[in-house]
Amino acid sequence: MKALLLIDIQNDFVPGGRLAVPDGDAIIPLVNALQPQFDLVVASQDWHPDGHESFASSHAGRAPFDHIDLHGLPQTLWPDHCVQETPGAALHPSLDTRRVEAIFRKGMAPDIDSYSAFYDNGHRKATGLTDYLRGRGVTDVYLVGLAGDYCVYFSALDAQAAGFAAFVITDATRAISAEGFEAARADMQTKGVRMLESSAVLGTVAR
Repeated sequence: MKALLLIDIQNDFVPGGRLAVPDGDAIIPLVNALQPQFDLVVASQDWHPDGHESFASSHAGRAPFDHIDLHGLPQTLWPDHCVQETPGAALHPSLDTRRVEAIFRKGMAPDIDSYSAFYDNGHRKATGLTDYLRGRGVTDVYLVGLAGDYCVYFSALDAQAAGFAAFVITDATRAISAEGFEAARADMQTKGVRMLESSAVLGTVAR
């Protein structure tokens, strides 16, 4: 079975949001068009408590996009974003969620960030997504969403490492930076994640 994983298509990650990915909302019509091609559609949702330690505002004298060591892990400091129960944390209203069978929230532990939909950044705790997909008989995971050089990237690596065949639909994702996505893309391909365009999926029966 092939599953489509919608990564963090949330208000704070599109233009006008607190951590906007350039052109992030442009993928939504394509993501909606892709969904009927899959037997299973699952979403992830960044869901931070107020005052999360990945926020620059939690560190005196630090600015967004500074880099620090956070409890032994490298951490980029971000603007406050996707705070639980705020409009910015909500899935984008234009995203069709009628086929989404489950939403896996991440980033809830205040002292560690979580880019991947599968694990926190230290691989200390799993979200349960791996077991859920295995329980549904999924073999192939196709990823779309935001941002290509962070949450899509780390989710794809974890999917591949878990034994799924992982595919990133490149025209249905957007990155914080083009250079960052090129580096992420090269690393993903080295580790077996495959890149494809939506045209390879649309119009096919993904079974």
